[in-house]
Formats: sequence, C-alpha cells, structure tokens
Amino acid sequence: MTDPVSSDAISTDTDSSDRVTRDLASGVLHEAIAAIAEDAARLILPYWRSGAVVQTKSDDSPVTLADQQAEALILSRLAALYPGVQTVAEEAVAADGMPTHAEARFWLIDPLDGTKGFIAGKESFTVNIALIENGVGVAAVVSAPATETSWAVGPEGARRRRFGEPWRAIKVRDRPDHPVALLSYTMTDDEAERLSARHGCKAWQGMDSSIKFCLIAEGSFDVYPRTGPTHEWDTAAGQAVLEAAGGRVVIEDGSPMPYGKPGFKNGAFVAMGG
Repeated sequence: MTDPVSSDAISTDTDSSDRVTRDLASGVLHEAIAAIAEDAARLILPYWRSGAVVQTKSDDSPVTLADQQAEALILSRLAALYPGVQTVAEEAVAADGMPTHAEARFWLIDPLDGTKGFIAGKESFTVNIALIENGVGVAAVVSAPATETSWAVGPEGARRRRFGEPWRAIKVRDRPDHPVALLSYTMTDDEAERLSARHGCKAWQGMDSSIKFCLIAEGSFDVYPRTGPTHEWDTAAGQAVLEAAGGRVVIEDGSPMPYGKPGFKNGAFVAMGG
C-alpha cells in the first residue's frame, strides 16, 4: 500500500503552479530569472582568466568550479521562488543522470555555456535559464559575464541590457545583401565556408556559446546553422530570445525546434533573423 499524498503537498504544488502562471503574466518571473542569471554571472566572473581548475565529465567535456557553483546558485534560487517545477540542468544531469521525461512545464539551465572558451580566456560564454511550457520557451534569459550583458524575453518581447541598466527592445534585422553567418568554433574553416555558403553567406565568424542566438536577435548577424548535436539546455534560452525578436529556429522539416524531446537532445537546426 502506498503512502497517501498529504493535502499540504498538493496545496504547495498548486500554489507554486499558480504563482508561475501569475508571475509569467505580470512579468515578475522574467525579472526574477534575469536577476538570478546576472548574479550567477557575477559569481562566475572572478574565475575567468584566473587559471581555474578543470575537471573532465563522463562525456569528456570540461567542467570547472564556476560551472558547478553557478548552477547551485540558480537551482537554489529557482527552488525558493517556484518549488516543485522540474529542473533539467547540465551539471546535475552529468552527476545524477538524465531525467526520464519532461513535464509540461520545466526549467532548462546551462550555468556556463561555452566552457571551453571560458577556459581559454575568450569572452563568449553565457549563463542560460529558460522556462519551457508544452515544448516552447515562454521565459528566458542569456547573460554574458565577460561583457556584463543580458538578453531576455519579457511580456513585451525581446530585450537587452547592460547589468544595472534599463532594458532596451531588440529585433532582428532585415536580411542584407551580404548576410553574415555565425558558426561553432568546432568546425574546420573548409566546413564553415561550405555551410555558410549553403545558407547564402559569403562571410562567417566563429563564436562560442548561445550568444550567437542573441547577436542575431539584436540585428548584428543573420544566420547560425548547426549540424552537430547539442543538448536542449544549450539552445533553449537563446532560441526564445531570437524568436521574441522576430527570428526563427527551425529543424530539418522547417518546423520550430521543440523542447522536451527524448534525452533532451537536439539534431541539426538553423537559427535565422529576418
């Protein structure tokens, strides 16, 4: 015989769900996760270019104390604000294994995207938090510690700010005569040239992390094609920002890239502006 579920537990879960719904509508949730991401970014920054000790995870990818401490901060703050909402976070998955399924509403968290670049002293590493509902990102923030810049989705659309400054609206640019692609640093120059040309771009730039979505969202670049595998926490926040700015992220059949897939893995996709 199973133990009965207490009425207090049911009440807590219901109250938390109602709070998420209410705070989404008012914009309180969007501001809360932006503050959390920026606090995580401030925590990370002292480790940058400081000779941080690097460990290797089971998939051979690197992890640092900055990744782990930033994720701990994010998870504790989200749990305090919105208890009971499922979290799928990169370092927790590495330590405890992948969740067996996605709930209708869940958080996707990458506390430090672009760890290899972070270790190498590059600027393009980010903190990512996204709330997914029924496969779609409904609230998200991407924060770049090195430049103290955040991009986010609010009730009024996509926006950008320097830490401590007011938000400013952003949108994708119309496709120019000479569009420029952003590509992963993992590609060879020959591969990058072929892939950028396939999407109508003679020029391309290599860059780490989810910041690529955000630079397209603010109208600085035009397309980001990705052929190699990624996890959903790598892309969810950036995709939400780009879509709110008027862009698209599509998979091979032309439909928007969904979330909550088996194994939380992405296939090939293309992120694009106007």
